[in-house]
Amino acid sequence: MEITKKPKIKSIPYEEFIDNESLEKLVQELNAGGTNVALGVLDDFINWGRSNSLWPLTFATSCCGIEFMALGAARYDMARFGFEVARASPRQADMIMVCGTITNKMAPVLKRLYDQMPDPKYVIAVGGCAVSGGPFKKSYHVVNGVDKILPVDVFIPGCPPRPEAFYYGMMQLQRKVKIEKFFGGTNRKEKKPDYLKNEE
Repeated sequence: MEITKKPKIKSIPYEEFIDNESLEKLVQELNAGGTNVALGVLDDFINWGRSNSLWPLTFATSCCGIEFMALGAARYDMARFGFEVARASPRQADMIMVCGTITNKMAPVLKRLYDQMPDPKYVIAVGGCAVSGGPFKKSYHVVNGVDKILPVDVFIPGCPPRPEAFYYGMMQLQRKVKIEKFFGGTNRKEKKPDYLKNEE
């Protein structure tokens, strides 16, 4: 790809912008002269901010929700990790923590909430019921795992999981966000619903 328009930067000749090594050498010269300059990837900077400000959608249906409430109290204090801003609206949420049992009657509502969330969005399945159906696995009215209706990013097993397990799962999601591509590129492919698979 040929560059047609050269950037106008004072005191730096265009020929010096060759590769990363020349830029790093230029930064070292500036640092030696007392100027504070750092080079980095904008993706890393943006993803650092995104990973440390994940806002969960309030969606607790059973006992796992009590453990999620414990995270907000003083003993565990989820504000230290940057995900204390629990939103009541899907329009303002970055992720949905499915805490508890999802029945077949509730599944379309959960899917609608997920569809209303802005991209990029994430899903965490919390507890045995959300992961696999839990003690209701063989029952006629419970979804055997929320991954049947939503693309799940992190599974947190337990019945219910301890607050420490919540933190571990959240930190796994933060690691996942930090390596994403913010500018261009596809990070993941969502599963097509069963009714669209026949149209290929």
